[in-house]
Amino acid sequence: MPVADAVTPDAASPPPLRGPLERWFRIAERGSTPLREVRGGLATFFTMAYILVLNPIILGSATDKFHHHLPPDQLLTATALVAAVMTAIMGVGGNLPLAVAAGLGLNAVVAFQLAPRMSWPDAMGLVVLEGLLICVLVATGLRQAIMAAIPAPIKHAIGVGIGMFIAFIGLVDAGFATRIPDAADTTTPVQLGTGSLTGWPVLVFCVGVLLTVALVARRVKGAILISIVVMTVVAIVVNAVANVPAAAWGLTVPKMPHKVVARPDFGLLGHFSLFGGFREAGVVTAVLFVFTLVLSDFFDAMGTIVGISSEAGLLDGKGRVPNIGRVLFIDGAAAVAGGAASCSSNTAYVESAAGVGEGARTGLASVVTGALFAVALFLSPLAGVVPSQAAAPALVAVGFLLMAQVRLIDWTSSDTAIPSFLTIAVMPFTYSITNGIGAGFLSFVAIKLALGKWREVHPLVAVVSVFFLAYFAIHPLQQALGAS
Repeated sequence: MPVADAVTPDAASPPPLRGPLERWFRIAERGSTPLREVRGGLATFFTMAYILVLNPIILGSATDKFHHHLPPDQLLTATALVAAVMTAIMGVGGNLPLAVAAGLGLNAVVAFQLAPRMSWPDAMGLVVLEGLLICVLVATGLRQAIMAAIPAPIKHAIGVGIGMFIAFIGLVDAGFATRIPDAADTTTPVQLGTGSLTGWPVLVFCVGVLLTVALVARRVKGAILISIVVMTVVAIVVNAVANVPAAAWGLTVPKMPHKVVARPDFGLLGHFSLFGGFREAGVVTAVLFVFTLVLSDFFDAMGTIVGISSEAGLLDGKGRVPNIGRVLFIDGAAAVAGGAASCSSNTAYVESAAGVGEGARTGLASVVTGALFAVALFLSPLAGVVPSQAAAPALVAVGFLLMAQVRLIDWTSSDTAIPSFLTIAVMPFTYSITNGIGAGFLSFVAIKLALGKWREVHPLVAVVSVFFLAYFAIHPLQQALGAS
């Protein structure tokens, strides 16, 4: 049953509002009440608050080209600040129950693809450029052309591949899967733990996965956040009782903090270089990185915005989202803000469906969610006790949620199914989202040409494929140019 149909009016609904709230948000007009909007805002926050833990872990666990780490406390401040501001702007400006925060998958691109090739300010500068490009595309109306250019199966495959990649990152960060050092007696690149599952931290992760998937299966609101909180408490107890070596936990050792409230550290704000990435990684690679971010962010946001609006019953007779141009522009501006604050690209969150399920129908719910993120600015010591083993199960669960898009791909048509498969497979197997997208584009064009269906290849797809061809052949090209 659609969520819109599942929500019934309160038994004693108050008379329609006539004040500024009603005039701006049209609460009664959309069949809601202020109480429902507040309830929806709370539900959305508690289902996506895990990003305050996961984003600092994902970005903080990576190093840039110069082996620099981003401080976790500053990352949490930046993550909470941008989420608070942009979610409130989405509520007031877009009047949709959509929350905005650092995008999972997008932060993985920044941490594991961009940062190793350049400095952190350079990587965040590319994120700012990505957001600016999205804003330009929205303002000029080119989004329709881009949407039409990318084959739908590959769009879905990108989401699935990112889900597989995120899940793999979770398994690796928790120590459940480890790389086998190069040896003559084995050809296996990865293994289970150290050959078997040993140690208390890995056990915490395994129990966390089981708890998370059980809560998700039961559709418990806030399932991911509940799992993180419960397994963090378990990890703290285990660490205190079992005297686990600090190195076994990785970057974060679960210990009770000396204080709960702390002053926010805004040290990362403004630390970005717009064009430094082009100098460090090369023009072709930097352009492809920006394209990867644009593709992931733009289409993921479109799907989320349409899906949440549909669930809330807000689409018009032609299936259009109200204020879509303004909403998409705000989403692009959120990417700019995330890069400028060094917390990665921000985008609309599908967890906003939790608020819709609680009855939210307007941007007032987003204002409530944004206010809660603002409160979280002062609670950084709590996030500093969460080890990877307690947070990584959430990555596995998010991987499952993204994997659900695989059902939208027609696996009986080889000219789209094979590129979709390569897109999905190459991402986790090469630890690169960029490589997966490139494999999908190139195989799509090659198969269409082989089948004599070159007219079905959009010119934009063909142009982008040439960029990917240069990306994969960059070293032979450099050698050839150098030899000449």
